[in-house]
Amino acid sequence: MLTLAGNGLIIAIVWAEPRLQIPVYFFLCNLSFLEIWYTTTVIPKLLETFVVARTAICTPCCLLQAFFHFFLGTTEFFILTVMSFDRYLAICKPLCYPTIMTSKLCLQLALSSWVVGFTLVFCHVVLLIQLPFCGNNVINHFYCDAGPILRATYADTNILELLGLLATILVIPGSLVFTMISYIYILSTILQIPSAAGCQKAFSTCASHLTVVCLLYGAVFVHVSETHSTLL
Repeated sequence: MLTLAGNGLIIAIVWAEPRLQIPVYFFLCNLSFLEIWYTTTVIPKLLETFVVARTAICTPCCLLQAFFHFFLGTTEFFILTVMSFDRYLAICKPLCYPTIMTSKLCLQLALSSWVVGFTLVFCHVVLLIQLPFCGNNVINHFYCDAGPILRATYADTNILELLGLLATILVIPGSLVFTMISYIYILSTILQIPSAAGCQKAFSTCASHLTVVCLLYGAVFVHVSETHSTLL
């Protein structure tokens, strides 16, 4: 409830205050809207498991949960990458920023993030729902992750695993490289500012975004390393 209320309040404040209706807060609203649905995808079922001790989930519901989990998670990487591009323009190209980062471009970047995230995951799930599930359909996880779902089928999943690996490489390292390049240019520009106050002000405009990026990618890499060690 705290997560839903916090993100809902961010959206309400940004849309109610005209001075906050600028690109950085527009992307922040997208991120908050995404987090509301991302949390709603997993947490209610998890709470039901804790409170009611009902651990069963139907196969279509499980696949639907997996779809929204990965769709929203993938879109989050793209939104954060777009936000890093926005911060790059704001700090490295301040004079051109208003003419480049127009409302139309902001909408196109945000919409592209959602569409690409949806397309990547939808194609994967379409193949996933065609797999036969029978026998011991026990998922050793608190939500319907891709790995446990694939282990619950007796069909050959090599192609799906390969496609999942390629999508993961495209989304996670690909978006991270773009974000790192943006911040290399940002850091280079900040270090050229003569006054300490100017450096601090410039860095403060992207500090919160950089913190979220570090937390997200750090958590993802820990999860991937743990999954890899478990499979080994």
